[in-house]
Amino acid sequence: ADMQLIAEAYHLLREVGQLRPPEIAAIFAEWNSGELDSFLIEITADILQQQDPVTGRPLVDVVLDRAGQKGTGRWTAENALELGVPAMSIAEAVFARAMSAIKSEREIAAKSLGDDHRPADQRTPGERETFVAAVRDALYCSKLCAYAQGFQLMAAAQHEYGWRFNFGEIAKIWRGGCIIRARFLQRITEAYERDPELANLLLDPHFSGQLKERGESWREVIATAVRAGVPVPAFGSALAYFDGYRSAVLPANLIQAQRDYFGAHTYERTDQPAGQWYHLDWPHPDRPQVTAG
Repeated sequence: ADMQLIAEAYHLLREVGQLRPPEIAAIFAEWNSGELDSFLIEITADILQQQDPVTGRPLVDVVLDRAGQKGTGRWTAENALELGVPAMSIAEAVFARAMSAIKSEREIAAKSLGDDHRPADQRTPGERETFVAAVRDALYCSKLCAYAQGFQLMAAAQHEYGWRFNFGEIAKIWRGGCIIRARFLQRITEAYERDPELANLLLDPHFSGQLKERGESWREVIATAVRAGVPVPAFGSALAYFDGYRSAVLPANLIQAQRDYFGAHTYERTDQPAGQWYHLDWPHPDRPQVTAG
């Protein structure tokens, strides 16, 4: 998810911001000096300023846009499905790899479905700077939601398998030696030090404050991407996770009613204690009368 989010930020700066790889490299290098400081941000800056020794073009432009995978992301997404944890940003990152794999089909679709030819960016330098800052904020918020999903998955696993995790210590271990080592992880450690029983990272005062502060930019960036036809599956799923998690009421009530209608799966009621199940004797299309069961 972290890698896909970085790739989407790059894509937005390239396609919407009309910035060239060396310019984007400088942006990522600047981000790496702030709260987004991480190994992946650092190497992204290095990659984007690298020239191809054969053609002299930016190396990223001669690397085929078909990303491989060894299975760790897929296994994580499968485990999230098994445990019923909404790790959608991790899953979307896996699906993005799968989308990249069908390169020949995408090339055909680009011709038949219309590959958007986006006009040159008309932003003034100041407006472009504002857009870059908004992408940074969108990356931060999306990254937070992806990490929240990962820790939520581990919390469900420890409950399911009878394990006991020290989440603050796990964040320290990751910061010390893996590809996601990042300054951001220190904030996660601090969050679990404040509350070892923290149900979700989004509920930590520091992180919830960051989401409120950067939320408008996050939404604007995703809206801009949608209007421009730039795919941002990980950004979008992260926002959907955030909006879903903070919604006291979701349309799952309709889904459960559908399940009871076609399969008698029963439902709980809002006006009765949780854990009590009910079934309605749904009417036949030719019988408008409804009788409770």
